[in-house]
Amino acid sequence: MTALPAGLAALANDYDVLLSDVWGVIHNGEQSFPDACAALARYRAERGPVVLISNSPRPAWEVVAQLDSLAVPREAWSAFVTSGDATRALLAERAPGPVWTIGPERVGGLYEGLGLDFSEADEAAFISVTGPDDDEVEGPEDYRERLTGPAARGLPMICANPDRVVQRGSRLIYCGGALADVYKELGGEVLMAGKPYAPIYDLALAEAARLLDRPVDPRRVLCIGDGVHTDVLGAEDRGLDCLFVARGIHGEAAMGPDGRLSAPAVDALLAAEGVKARYAMADLVW
Repeated sequence: MTALPAGLAALANDYDVLLSDVWGVIHNGEQSFPDACAALARYRAERGPVVLISNSPRPAWEVVAQLDSLAVPREAWSAFVTSGDATRALLAERAPGPVWTIGPERVGGLYEGLGLDFSEADEAAFISVTGPDDDEVEGPEDYRERLTGPAARGLPMICANPDRVVQRGSRLIYCGGALADVYKELGGEVLMAGKPYAPIYDLALAEAARLLDRPVDPRRVLCIGDGVHTDVLGAEDRGLDCLFVARGIHGEAAMGPDGRLSAPAVDALLAAEGVKARYAMADLVW
């Protein structure tokens, strides 16, 4: 059964480094979570480095400004790696393309300096997806017809954000992973480097080793996240312990009738997806 610690303090001495998710753990896209930020800041001050590991399709240097705008204190993290950072290597291998891109203009930094040519779908050599063009109103089914032809032609898709959904305030917003699911259903090939895949963890653990100034013992790494398909699965595949933040994108699914976190409900939620987490908390607190 998944253990339910009262707070991060109960676990802190067992780990040398934290790999913490961002969306759903320390902010919801509109406001930060003060208790979660304080917990990470205290761990960093008293115990060891905190590496933020996000499926944002943008390079980390672009996302830092968003963290600042949401009042996430710099003291809460030591380094930051994103799916965008890990995905740039996949894109660079296919330069100059041409590439057909799907996603909002704000992720333009993903392509900066890679020497890619851009085209429409009928002239592209591959597809790069960061999410719907307008994630406020569009979902994956809006793209099924547009993706049918490229899938039939055998164009590979690089998905820079494996998340299916993220929180934005009280809403769930579709991400690149939801479009990738449609492409797979159509028979298309999808390549990803973010969570739960190995490249982003390689980057995060390299940052942890740099901060510790020594090799990282995987038994002393704790992953924190709210995504069953990304954070929990990624940690499990890498042989790393995971603290599942249950009230993120999964809402009240892991809560009991009394509104409190329920170990049986957590285990049922995780088992339904074929994964396990060592620990779970409703929200990240110290």
